[in-house]
Amino acid sequence: MRTRPVGDRGVRLTELGLGGSMLGNLYQAISDEDGRAAVDAAWQAGVRYFDTAPHYGLGLSERRFGRALADRPRTEYVLSTKVGRLLVDDPDGGDRRDDAGFDVPASSRRVWDFSRDGVRRSVADSLERLGLDHLDVVYLHDPDEHWEAAIEEGFPALAELRAEGAVAAIGVGMNQSSMLARFVREADLDVVMVAGRYTLLEQGAADDLLPAALEHGVAVVAAAVFNSGLLARPRPEPGARHDYSPAPSPLLERARRIAEVCERHGTTLPAAALRFPLGHPAVASVVIGAKDAREMRANQEAFEATVPPGFWQELLAEDLLPEGLALPVPA
Repeated sequence: MRTRPVGDRGVRLTELGLGGSMLGNLYQAISDEDGRAAVDAAWQAGVRYFDTAPHYGLGLSERRFGRALADRPRTEYVLSTKVGRLLVDDPDGGDRRDDAGFDVPASSRRVWDFSRDGVRRSVADSLERLGLDHLDVVYLHDPDEHWEAAIEEGFPALAELRAEGAVAAIGVGMNQSSMLARFVREADLDVVMVAGRYTLLEQGAADDLLPAALEHGVAVVAAAVFNSGLLARPRPEPGARHDYSPAPSPLLERARRIAEVCERHGTTLPAAALRFPLGHPAVASVVIGAKDAREMRANQEAFEATVPPGFWQELLAEDLLPEGLALPVPA
């Protein structure tokens, strides 16, 4: 699988990456065997970029990735995790389920912490859960309400770790693009992860983040390119999720119209959704989740499918994409 660089840090990301939210039991519990099978199927597909976070299943995603990658050559893959939510033991929570969307016991609780000590502790805890001695990429995770702490304490702490060699590249991951663009302009980042804001349905990041990233030489990872499920099937289904909630009717109808254009051009909605972000020169990788080998193989098939140039032109003609975007070209 082709790779794209993260600045000049010696880090290269495969164009398709596997995200770890599902391995943290997002929405539903999966078995350790299915989680391992998803990672194995991704590896067989050529995926060498894996992303996780302490937030995903209160550390479960990191532990599963650690076990699944333990027998892989460390120099052959890139792994990213995140800081900002420290996990603190909660002995009274073992009888409850986590209240943040992950089907796991609430034996830990999340504490927002972008301080220097908090960042360093979070990295050390992640290394222990992953069974690693260094990290390739670390993101500040969702600092939406914590700008000052993140820029004044969290980012310098990551920069220290980068200078020490404990982390190769550093960045920020968020569900919005405007603050990410501000981070790009004001901090010496290597990479940012934007979730759901540069997809076949939504292109807000094209107005702020992507131009800033190009100007400053910052790589962009496009996550949640299925918009939490709305673009994950050839035909959007009633009740499909968008940004973790049931999709509003106008977006559902828009997705259906795009699906009809896909059918006319012999492609599918998931294939187009995976290919679209990579048309922009700032985007290095698209990251998707999978809960088992079957889902990962379906993602691989969609990623490898051909999306003809005429498809993008019809989307423009039907006002289903705005003019002026950088569109994919055939490999």
